[in-house]
Amino acid sequence: MSEKPQISFPLDLPDVRVLKTKMNKRGDYVITVESTITYTQCHKCGRKIEQVHGHSHWITLRHLPILGQVVWIRIRPRRYKCPYCDNHPTTTQTHSWYDTKSPHTRAYDDYLLKRLINSTVEDVSRKEDVGYDAVEGTLDRRIDRVVDWSEYKELAVIGMDEIALKRGKRDFVLIITTQQVDGRVAILAVLADRKKETARQLLESIPKRLRTTIKTVCTDMWEGYINAVKEFTQAHRLSVDVVIDRFHVAKNYRQCVDNLRKREIRRLKKELPEEQYDAIKGVMWAVRKNNLDLNEEQRQKLQRLFEYAPDLKQAYTFREELSAIFQMPLSRDQAVIRLKRWQDKVRHSDLKCFNTFLKTLDKWRNEIANYFVKRLSSGFVEGLNNRIKTIKRRCYGLSNIVHLFQRIYLDLEGFRLFA
Repeated sequence: MSEKPQISFPLDLPDVRVLKTKMNKRGDYVITVESTITYTQCHKCGRKIEQVHGHSHWITLRHLPILGQVVWIRIRPRRYKCPYCDNHPTTTQTHSWYDTKSPHTRAYDDYLLKRLINSTVEDVSRKEDVGYDAVEGTLDRRIDRVVDWSEYKELAVIGMDEIALKRGKRDFVLIITTQQVDGRVAILAVLADRKKETARQLLESIPKRLRTTIKTVCTDMWEGYINAVKEFTQAHRLSVDVVIDRFHVAKNYRQCVDNLRKREIRRLKKELPEEQYDAIKGVMWAVRKNNLDLNEEQRQKLQRLFEYAPDLKQAYTFREELSAIFQMPLSRDQAVIRLKRWQDKVRHSDLKCFNTFLKTLDKWRNEIANYFVKRLSSGFVEGLNNRIKTIKRRCYGLSNIVHLFQRIYLDLEGFRLFA
């Protein structure tokens, strides 16, 4: 009878030799190894000790699969006695390829984390036949619960925005990110609320060497974020531009026009004959679109609507004029002048729909105009928020902000770190 063909694999575990390999009843490979290192460091004094004092208990660790088969590594670490310390305490030898109290080798932890990218703990647990808690334990061991500032040489642009942990609820958490010079977006924190004090505390945790590298903070019009940044920069005498995201601004003034549209449509539905009203029905998207994006049919329908609603036409025109300002190649000072002129035009009209927005523009004009310095916005923050929403849906919600931070970090950095 011919022998089965065999091949050899490098075990890729440093400082050990293989004693034996066998297959258990489940068909898993069990590889028994021993250390080739004949010393360790005393856990008390830290000195090198070489006097063997027996062995610790056997450790069995899950390792990388071989040809689809589960692999286990068995090792019985030596214990060494310290001749230098009082009472001569013993220390169990450890190795760089596994963590104490971990059920896996570090290589298998990395393998699980790679499988966990864009997936769920439950899914990886089932596919790898590993306990749910074991997968979560891997996440806790290998992914920090808070940002590791040593990973960054500069912060440049910081973004602040909130998301709701539960759909339809107001339990907002604050997401703080950074966009690096190379365009890479990284997560800095997931904070429990959006209070000024909470944001300020995170900013104060930034090491001194990084504070001076912050040039811009992009945010929406939430006062807590803006004041937290201003207080932080003033306290440390930093020169940082606070930029209120132009898309949040646009959402604000476009909503003014949309609210007027709703009121006008309700009025026209009562006043117009049914045939005339039918001719302007379904005009919502035509009003919401930018004028340049309209097709001919939408333009005609919009024109018919404006014949019955001149105030809406004027508001629509003002909206388009303000949007055009943000497209112009203006300096910051030129933008401030243009914004003031636009405000004056609106105030001298009979329109009331922009009243609240005009107050907002008075309050935050400088921060809004800072957009024109480097044309920065919170686009990178919004892009990350969409990914976070995907993570929440995939995981059927994540109410623990620590786990949310770890999952965001893993999805953003996992392939770079564990591929």
